[in-house]
Amino acid sequence: MPRTSATRSTLPSHTPSRGGKPHTIRIIGGEWKRTPLPVLDLDGLRPTPDRVRETLFNWLGQDLSGQRCLDMFAGSGALGFEAASRGAARVVMVERSGKAAAQIRANQTKLGARNIEVAEADALRLVASLARDSFDVIFLDPPFGDQALLLRALELAAPLVTPDGAIYVECGDALDLTGIDGLAGWTVAREGKAGAVRYHLLRRENEE
Repeated sequence: MPRTSATRSTLPSHTPSRGGKPHTIRIIGGEWKRTPLPVLDLDGLRPTPDRVRETLFNWLGQDLSGQRCLDMFAGSGALGFEAASRGAARVVMVERSGKAAAQIRANQTKLGARNIEVAEADALRLVASLARDSFDVIFLDPPFGDQALLLRALELAAPLVTPDGAIYVECGDALDLTGIDGLAGWTVAREGKAGAVRYHLLRRENEE
């Protein structure tokens, strides 16, 4: 089965699935707070846990009104839907798996979310074609264990972020930016750990 560019985590934040049926996640803040969304039971697709999402949006601020967000490895769409629920003007979700992308679109329709765009594409190829300073926040949560993919995604993401913007990174190990091409001037402003999940908020060093 081809690898899906899914949001990865080792912590459950959903109702268990049986027999391959969809399970659900819930949006935890904003306009669609407490709304359940179906998530397909696909290999490697594990939504970001509720408590990690809560911490992330405390870091970013609960209101993302007017901001432009990119979810590079959307998977379930949990991070992108949270951003859209909190007022983001534009949320682009990129997902390579056709099944996962179709489910994201179905959830977008359910919410009537006009501020969301879904791109069924390879994340690295798509972002390489985007203009500099296109986004205020980029969510970067590639499949765990693929260090080369993580590093390349970081290098491509950094130029797309506005000067006062941020990159969120979720991975299996503590993130060290030393020596990463294209990340000079960036720092890990916030970080946390939940079980096997390490999560980080990156900002340029002259920003708070």
